[in-house]
Amino acid sequence: MVKAQFQFIEGRSYLSHKTSTTLKIDGLANEDAWQAAPWTDTFIDIEGNKKPKPYFDTRMKMLWDNDYFYFYAEMEEPQVWAKLTQRDAVIFYDNDFEIFIDPDGDTHNYYEFEVNAFNTVWDLLLTRPYRNGGHAIDHWDIHGLKSAVHVNGTLNDPSDKDQGWSVEVAIPWDALSEATSMKAPPNNGDQWRLNFSRVQWKTEVMDGKYVKQKDSKTGKNLPEHNWVWSPQRAIAMHEPEFWGIVQFSDKNVLDEGFSIIKVNKAEEEIRQVLYYFHRAQIDFRREHKVFDQSLKNFNLPKKVGRSTEVNFTLNTTEQTYLLKAQTTDATWFINETGRIWKEIKP
Repeated sequence: MVKAQFQFIEGRSYLSHKTSTTLKIDGLANEDAWQAAPWTDTFIDIEGNKKPKPYFDTRMKMLWDNDYFYFYAEMEEPQVWAKLTQRDAVIFYDNDFEIFIDPDGDTHNYYEFEVNAFNTVWDLLLTRPYRNGGHAIDHWDIHGLKSAVHVNGTLNDPSDKDQGWSVEVAIPWDALSEATSMKAPPNNGDQWRLNFSRVQWKTEVMDGKYVKQKDSKTGKNLPEHNWVWSPQRAIAMHEPEFWGIVQFSDKNVLDEGFSIIKVNKAEEEIRQVLYYFHRAQIDFRREHKVFDQSLKNFNLPKKVGRSTEVNFTLNTTEQTYLLKAQTTDATWFINETGRIWKEIKP
């Protein structure tokens, strides 16, 4: 059976500068370093431009120093509310802001952080995506974490109109180095895989309190909106192959001049081709109990980027596979666990 044609999803990128300024984690961005840092692109629907533009704006900034990776997010919101107060509760049952970090980009052993307007956090480590049998380690806590929320208006008060809420987070490099071979703090020019999500529920006011709107036919809550920095093509944050790129610059954010972010389009396409193949193999195995042994059934491209030729080789057993993608200067690999890696040719 021939699979659907591969389609490349353009991801977003951001250049995070270094700061020598001491940042007060208060949910605000008053420091000169924050003022100088550029904004990301405004968030879009998780499925990309095929869905309507979010009806509230979300944008953010990033900085780093030798101790922390800093995040600041600003969310337009006329009615700020929160209910959950217990750490490691399922925070996306409230409106929330979420950070996903995969330092080495292999889609395994990545970090997730969620926070609501109460500054209630859920921090966890995922061994691999759920599609590959991954486990969420909820009891993994970010030691030394700093986070704060500022509400521009009132919290849980339907009687007025708010402007929004903002989140400031500082994650220690010591925590981010625990499950990766990448250097943390990073080297100048290093690139990590990240994405950010805002979960937004439709609400109404009943008896002076916010409640989620329900489907009139089923009586169930209306589905939440998922607004993200880099599009995921589907309602699936746990497909790290679509996360964006953050490149680190050791140039001080307050210095004049600028650095350039370099995204290798051919490598980005190779990565997505490998995961297109992987998702198709998962579907095939679910139906046939074994992996597909024929590359001809996958319509893999012979060229990526503008003109980079790529040669694919597949080895399979009933329960395992290894796909190689060879170019003139590197070989990429993906296996049945969904892990991806690259080896540079000598």
